[in-house]
Amino acid sequence: MRIHQVRARRSADDFPRSEHLAWKIAEVATDPVPVPADSEAMVINRIIDNAAVSAASVIRRPVAAARAQARAHPNSLKGAKIFGIQGDYSPEWAAWANGVAVRELDFHDTFLAAEYSHPGDNIPALVAVAQHLGIGGADLIRGIATAYEIQVDLAKGICLHEHKIDHVAHLGPSVAAGLGTMLRLDEQTIYQAVGQALHLSTATRQSRKGLISSWKAYAPAWAGKVAIEAVDRAMRGEGAPAPIWEGEDGVIAWLLSGPEHTYHVPLPEPGEPKRAILDTYTKEHSAEYQSQALIDLARRLRERIGDLDQVVTIVLHTSHHTHHVIGTGSNDPQKFDPEASRETLDHSVMYIFAVALQDGAWHHERSYAPERAHRTDTIELWRKVSTVEDPHWTRRYHATDPAEKAFGARAEITLRSGEVIVDEIAVADAHPLGARPFERKQYIGKFTELADGVVSDSEQQRFLSAAEALADLQAGALGALNINVGPLVLDKAPTIPAGIF
Repeated sequence: MRIHQVRARRSADDFPRSEHLAWKIAEVATDPVPVPADSEAMVINRIIDNAAVSAASVIRRPVAAARAQARAHPNSLKGAKIFGIQGDYSPEWAAWANGVAVRELDFHDTFLAAEYSHPGDNIPALVAVAQHLGIGGADLIRGIATAYEIQVDLAKGICLHEHKIDHVAHLGPSVAAGLGTMLRLDEQTIYQAVGQALHLSTATRQSRKGLISSWKAYAPAWAGKVAIEAVDRAMRGEGAPAPIWEGEDGVIAWLLSGPEHTYHVPLPEPGEPKRAILDTYTKEHSAEYQSQALIDLARRLRERIGDLDQVVTIVLHTSHHTHHVIGTGSNDPQKFDPEASRETLDHSVMYIFAVALQDGAWHHERSYAPERAHRTDTIELWRKVSTVEDPHWTRRYHATDPAEKAFGARAEITLRSGEVIVDEIAVADAHPLGARPFERKQYIGKFTELADGVVSDSEQQRFLSAAEALADLQAGALGALNINVGPLVLDKAPTIPAGIF
């Protein structure tokens, strides 16, 4: 990897385009280096993973609303597919609907470094365009490998959340770069598309603060839709603000750390394989990633504690990020509110740890049910949980060595007897270094579990066969990656009022 120094520049500076970060990303996207076999296998795993969580969310209201919007944009000649239904639709709107389905339950892959990310959010946009343009499976794999590489590398080098910018500001450029690779576009076109996508996908983090709404699921779908439109404009010869990151009035100067700060962004050297997807990890549990290991820790601790009524306090010693984003360091009273939205409870490690202690399990629906959040004993235990920042876990969160990097915590549980039970966990059980790492078998198991009762057995097997043969799917065959859901299931979705479309 080559580390690129990225900082703001004055308009009067001699700053050639070849030094712009957007141009360097375009160079990575146009590099014809083959995708390694392990990266290709992980691309297929993540396509299966996205299908799994889409099946679980298909009748939830935000997904039904996005699907209704997309269905208003059919394309009778050629088009992309919308998860769950038949027909052809405009690719940007199919990407929108499918992006919401993937993101709704906060249940797919993650990468955490200087910034947060869910790189699987790249996949709906690339698949939709590939279906629309009749791209083959091998080129789709190349595009997804690029998209993951760019989002992961940006997340390693540029922190957004400290300036209250939402992490999808890295997603817009990564989708644009991935589309550029998949469509075999030239550097100039990709450069312009990356700049447009960043400019239009930058927003504040209020979508993940306080009373969190369904926009949390829509935000990455918006970035994907914007990136598709940016690539389309760039292909037609239109330009973007430049230099978008480094400009005197650009992102670094005014939205991030300012003119005096230098960011260090790693990108592959020419000819270096794109392997960043292998640094990412999926979720066994439908909850914010930094709670994954803590759910596993709670499942382990409940037998040692025994009677949970004996608990006086639970203190989770964890990283700065976990403490401030999903812990008591956020200072969000909504994280203790039984009336809070599912999205808010998903970002409350206090709620999550309490429920996991009581149930010894986590479920994407039952664990968030209103009656579950309103249980008197749950509320009592929930309000005994707090978090504190521990420099040890903050250091491990930011470690660059994969063997040292961790998103865990140490739990200290004080009982009425005065006994203090202490245990800790570094990574989730499903993490590549965890107790039960996810491999193809586990991805397929997650899919069949979440698709049960939603997708017929024959349709499940048809999809899995297509996904596992992705590299061999010819041009025009990627519609096989879509899954049909029976009308008896879709009819259970909420009725969506009419809008403009």
